[in-house]
Amino acid sequence: MSVSTNPSARGRKAVAPARRVRRLSRRDKLVLGLMVGIPTLIQLVLVWIPTLMSVGLSFTRWNGLELTDIKPAGAENYQFIAQDYPPFWPAMQHNVLWLAFLAFVATPLGLLLAVLLDQNIRGTRIYQSIFFAPVMLSLALIGIIWQLFYNRDSGLLNFVLGTAGTPQAVDWFGDSSVNIWAALFAATWRHAGYVMILYLAGLKGVDPTLREAAQIDGANSVQTFFQVIFPAMRPVNVIIIVITVIESLRAFDIVYVINRGTNGLELISALVIQNLVGEGQVIGIGSALAVILLVISLIPITFYLSRAFGKDKEA
Repeated sequence: MSVSTNPSARGRKAVAPARRVRRLSRRDKLVLGLMVGIPTLIQLVLVWIPTLMSVGLSFTRWNGLELTDIKPAGAENYQFIAQDYPPFWPAMQHNVLWLAFLAFVATPLGLLLAVLLDQNIRGTRIYQSIFFAPVMLSLALIGIIWQLFYNRDSGLLNFVLGTAGTPQAVDWFGDSSVNIWAALFAATWRHAGYVMILYLAGLKGVDPTLREAAQIDGANSVQTFFQVIFPAMRPVNVIIIVITVIESLRAFDIVYVINRGTNGLELISALVIQNLVGEGQVIGIGSALAVILLVISLIPITFYLSRAFGKDKEA
């Protein structure tokens, strides 16, 4: 066997062949262009352009009929809303109440359902489907369904209370002192199922060794959940916080179905529609209300994105 004594051959390092980069064909570029361009165009036409137009119209006075009637108004619309528009501050209070109820009633209820269904009880799939079914329904349809429960003369709730058809019957959706609570319970029926599914996914993703380590350390089931499992679901908790805030802000369908967002059910989203659609429309006021709702909505969205991108940078 002969061994090469050429020093240049011995010192030469093996060089891996350059990886060939495949160039995109004209057809590939066309497909990629369509896949990126069409969603971007739809987003621009249906979201960003109307948003920018709403911001611009919020600083104008316009009756919505002729473009020549648009007149600049500066910040008068915002000043009017803050000082001389009676439904605005009750609507703000109702939105805060909506957020608090979803956060401290509906969300814990969804978490409780998720924990119970995570115990591998018999028929857990059936229970998951039952509790998740309202999530697939719109809030408008939920409002119609709950009218069957809350109807003053023939509703199931008054029938159970024995007051159906009597003067003592409660008009759950018509009485301004109780209709907000009736609407909140109806919204909870839907929101709890959504939270349940998210937490179920989070519980399935928790490392089983964490539970085992907690048991070895002598922690009971409650301590294990609140001190080990729940903190481990931090990404899911952030998502649920954002979803809860957004759900409380965009609640519109159910109150509009009940009484068009009046008589104790004023919400900012309902006020936007009241001023933009129908008789007596005030485009500037409605646009200013929409901008206020947009700014408030950006707070949880910014919070979520900052946490998501901050986590990516740490990784």
